[in-house]
Amino acid sequence: MSNVKALPVLDPEVEPCCPPLAERPLTAEEAERTAVMFKALGDPVRLRLFSAVASHEGGEACVCDISDVGVSQPTVSHHLKKLKEAGLLSSERRGTWVYYRVEPAVLAAMGALLTQAAAA
Repeated sequence: MSNVKALPVLDPEVEPCCPPLAERPLTAEEAERTAVMFKALGDPVRLRLFSAVASHEGGEACVCDISDVGVSQPTVSHHLKKLKEAGLLSSERRGTWVYYRVEPAVLAAMGALLTQAAAA
């Protein structure tokens, strides 16, 4: 059993979990949630898969279109599962294939977290 805590896919109406890193120190809970996301992206294959989905036409990609990352299909599936568990991807099965997408709120939250706080 995995001890990784899954993050929920963020609703576009919901504020990101955490303020920009330069705004104030994160709470323990915020840091834990954020670390899960960054840990998932800390693997080069996962980062390539996440980028392939995020940049794919229409904002979603069939696993058949993104699996050419230099590892076997079972390994691709494992990495996509880890990205889903971290709340970075959502998926939908359509017939034989699974389609993945990055929710816009996830990218917005990641961008907001890494944004430099405005100078007063």
